[in-house]
Amino acid sequence: MLNELAEEHPTRGFDWYYGNLRNRGLPWNRKRVLRIYRSMDLKLRRKRKRRILKRPKQPLIEAKVLNETWSMDFVSDALSSGRRVRTLVVMDDASREALAAHADYSLCAGKVIQVLQQLECERGLPLSIRTDNGPEFISKKLAKWCEEKQIEQKFIQPGKPMQNGYNERLNRTYREDVLDAYFFDSLEQLRILSDKWLDNYNSKHPHRSMKGLTPNQKHILLKENAVKKEELTVTINNQV
Repeated sequence: MLNELAEEHPTRGFDWYYGNLRNRGLPWNRKRVLRIYRSMDLKLRRKRKRRILKRPKQPLIEAKVLNETWSMDFVSDALSSGRRVRTLVVMDDASREALAAHADYSLCAGKVIQVLQQLECERGLPLSIRTDNGPEFISKKLAKWCEEKQIEQKFIQPGKPMQNGYNERLNRTYREDVLDAYFFDSLEQLRILSDKWLDNYNSKHPHRSMKGLTPNQKHILLKENAVKKEELTVTINNQV
């Protein structure tokens, strides 16, 4: 009887088991049950808790130029088979462009780096990346890569997702448009639809905070402004 209870409720302790046996009308005394409990090695093994890293508050400062700050996070779901999948969503904070929506069964630090390397080939790298304190993001492997690429890692405070508010909003849109809208029988189906969503979001999703511009339109505007600023700087330097 005690063994059955332990199998059904492995996280309970001795007092719970003893009380349950008493409630079932079994007249065993406490010492006897405790002796059996110990002989069966049922003592609850508590998982060692990890201490939460204290992070300084990172205010959500609006990025003004392309590749100034990227933010990224994971969105989780499951295929129709029940197998879990995760999507790494990356965005440029200045243009609100969705840079990547990469889905996989697991996304370790190495795969996060692979996604960033692909983006490096397409558009360069940011000065900083904002994330939460997930194990993939605080890993030594990603920290080393960011250091080599001279990218500052900005971590939000634990339990403060709105310090990464731009990405939180993008994740919600991705979930509503893709994950909550369809059943996926395979990872390939999810990847294909995620790629289509990426193009559609950037080209057709106007943002009120950007005066109705889409991310692609904002990208063009920021790029033009950067060129004008560079030309003005060159002109001033030539006059000095």
